[in-house]
Amino acid sequence: MASLSLSSSPTFLRTRSTISSSVRSLCGLPISKLSFRSPDRSPAALGVGKADCSRRFQLRPTEAFSPAGMAAAAAAEKKVEVFDTEENIAVSLAKYTADLSDKFCKERGSFTVVLSGGSLINSLRKLLEPPYKDSIDWSKWHVFWVDERVVPKNHEDSNYKLALDLFLSKVPIPPGNVYAINDALSAEGAADDYEACLKRLVSSGVIAKSKASGFPKLDLQLLGMGPDGHIASLFPGHPLCKESKKWVTHILDSPKPPPQRITFTFPVINSSAYIALVVCGSDKADAVHRALGSGGNNKEPLPCQLASAEGEFKWFLDKAATSKL
Repeated sequence: MASLSLSSSPTFLRTRSTISSSVRSLCGLPISKLSFRSPDRSPAALGVGKADCSRRFQLRPTEAFSPAGMAAAAAAEKKVEVFDTEENIAVSLAKYTADLSDKFCKERGSFTVVLSGGSLINSLRKLLEPPYKDSIDWSKWHVFWVDERVVPKNHEDSNYKLALDLFLSKVPIPPGNVYAINDALSAEGAADDYEACLKRLVSSGVIAKSKASGFPKLDLQLLGMGPDGHIASLFPGHPLCKESKKWVTHILDSPKPPPQRITFTFPVINSSAYIALVVCGSDKADAVHRALGSGGNNKEPLPCQLASAEGEFKWFLDKAATSKL
């Protein structure tokens, strides 16, 4: 059974009746099939420090989570958390990532992390501070990109450059464990080359393989979302959203410049063990309303709605992004 949790700060926690009307179509279930559980409000129970004393309650569907249009593999537990500010998101995201790093380093001897571009990289900044910077075993991290613009690595549009400048250059991850695209190739060539790289790492055991799908099972994908609901370089209504065989593919006509990119496909995204989808800002409110509220009835699912994970899919939202719920 799927489980979603929604938490907010004390100043943002709404009454049960207000929340009920906001999520009456959440999970494709009528509100009568959602049960509410009062939260344990203590910081200890929440697993957070003084910086983020969020409250939580559970929305528990009595049926399996399978809204119309969602891929069959979307059986993962899904959670939604709302925070007062992006700063509080950054605090929670750091703990979430560090805990998973510890888990997978102990279980598998490595931690495979997928990054996206945009504001997501800035939201990882708390990992550069105590206690995480000195306690994480960075030597076991292997870093990938869910999508990349086909530009030189030193170009301002490069997701690699953004991550390097704000994050990777500040932690001791071995350079050989950072997998950037080959920017000397065409978009198609770079996608094929990146897929070949993933396949080698699956064969060597660095990346796990999903027993359910046969696709690579990356430990954690850290994703952002565009105002149109796109994730990676998978845009609403684009044929690439239906790609089911390739691991990595290319796009030559991205609606958002630059037009040439490579991107993971949904089978690879949805085979992940964990996904954290970080969404901040009022410009994302319409897409969040459509994805999580009543704004998506009788409409083709947005790419963010087609994403899932084999273990846990978690939305990290700020108040502004949920302003229309």
